[in-house]
Amino acid sequence: MIASGWSSINSYDLETGKIVWHTSGLTPLTIPSPVADDGMVIATSGFNGSSLKAIRLADASGDITGTGAIAWTLDRDTPYAPSPLLFGGLVYILKSNNGILSVFDAKTGAPQYRAQRLTDVPNIFASPVGADGRVYLAGADGNVLVIRHGPKFEVLATNTLNDGFMASPALADNEIYLRGNKFLYCISEQAASPGKAQ
Repeated sequence: MIASGWSSINSYDLETGKIVWHTSGLTPLTIPSPVADDGMVIATSGFNGSSLKAIRLADASGDITGTGAIAWTLDRDTPYAPSPLLFGGLVYILKSNNGILSVFDAKTGAPQYRAQRLTDVPNIFASPVGADGRVYLAGADGNVLVIRHGPKFEVLATNTLNDGFMASPALADNEIYLRGNKFLYCISEQAASPGKAQ
């Protein structure tokens, strides 16, 4: 288990509770959850400053502060509330709670694109989610922006509901669940009935 905070980021053995590795922390009031995939952990925070730490798990043991286990860091444009999305080798991060998106190679930190303004979702508190080559960004104003997963920014769709989204979307099977300020939505692709067009 990995828990990020202001004073430290700790990895715990689930069976014993013993600390496996630790490093100095992020900015105060750490809200975003760390994310992990393919041997990398990305931890971020964005209150009263900006901080991202990308940790290579294979090299992490004991106090990893200032060691090669921290593959790369970032000190600008990190999220206040939304967690990053680590998806298909790329990490997507939002600046503060604003619709400004940056994408990096998760292992090297090489930027794919930076500070891309998302005009249809100017305020985002929900974490982005990804599936089937797409990234979904749910805005506080009720818009859900769909972009193509990859190193170039491409908008696929903007969907609007008469609601607002603070909670992160949830993906299950072929469905996406959106908890709005007023309603809970389940969106899925409906199979066509016999003799009816899709």
